[in-house]
Amino acid sequence: MIKQNHTKILLCITISLLLFFGCSPKSSQKRTSIAIFVPGIVSGSPVYEMLVTGVTDAINRHNEVLQQNGKQNLVELSVFEAGTNQAEWSSKMTALVSSGLHDLIISSNPSLPDLIAPLTAQFPEQKFIILDAFYEGNNSIKTVRYNQREQAWLCGYMAAITTNAQKSEMPFANKHKKIALIAAQEYPVMNNIILPGFIEGAQAFDKDIDVEFRLVGNWYDASKASDIAHSLFSNGVDVILPICGGASQGVIAAAKKLGFYITWFDNNGFAKAPENIISSSVIQQKKLAFELTTEFLSGKIDYSIPKIVGIQDGYVDFIQDDPIYIKTVHESIRNLIAQKFDDIKTGKIILPSQ
Repeated sequence: MIKQNHTKILLCITISLLLFFGCSPKSSQKRTSIAIFVPGIVSGSPVYEMLVTGVTDAINRHNEVLQQNGKQNLVELSVFEAGTNQAEWSSKMTALVSSGLHDLIISSNPSLPDLIAPLTAQFPEQKFIILDAFYEGNNSIKTVRYNQREQAWLCGYMAAITTNAQKSEMPFANKHKKIALIAAQEYPVMNNIILPGFIEGAQAFDKDIDVEFRLVGNWYDASKASDIAHSLFSNGVDVILPICGGASQGVIAAAKKLGFYITWFDNNGFAKAPENIISSSVIQQKKLAFELTTEFLSGKIDYSIPKIVGIQDGYVDFIQDDPIYIKTVHESIRNLIAQKFDDIKTGKIILPSQ
């Protein structure tokens, strides 16, 4: 389904750029306009693919209802890709806002609210929805953050089970109790939620687990990520959680070559490396983007109050029915992780989101 939207995405990007550089503000025949600001590139970025698909589906459904009722002022959508150079995001967001062309700008990244907040004083009518972020007290910014401590905890728990497994259960497991997290860079959610959650999950299974933490320095350098993975493997690490965007492809390549395991974050990654990826902790980004866009179009959003959603709310999940997962991961390990997932879902284990 996402692939079918690529043509639409490219068309929207073209439209957005034309509006950016060549058009005057909105015409007197007002149409609602929504822009998706992608702090990166859509293609190959599952979180942003889900964002674009969810918003697009919501707008298409809304426009279908308008057409059925004989209305012509359909909602317009533009997609603006800001690229992987984070230093340019601020100026590109400022240009998008100052164009005055869009009623809503929707995006997804924990760093964006601090970047956007100063703009809301200058452009008080501009509304923002930012997923995967948390920001309080601004009547122009709606944020919803996933409980990534739950995600990271489950990844850590799975990594700890696996590194302790017998080779008869998990062939790539070695005698060392070493796992690792490779991040693109340091940022508050990584430092304060994801990394601690990963360590806590691992140590909940085995307090003697050694957890390594490495940085790529950006979200795209797959070669460097591969080098880091090679170094970790040579030092005894047999399970890695990569959270480094496009650079994660380097970790996958290293896993296939060397023979170690990967726990995956944010979407279903099993097909990327069927013998190496042992878990997929996912967020329901498409669902959330669809719902929030629909709420905006119906005028029902409370902008000033942020939300945090997790496993109990149905927006964080741990895939357990994928055939690759069932084939790759020993039944005894699947049973252990299923029990921990249920403990979180039922409230027996409570993991703070902050």
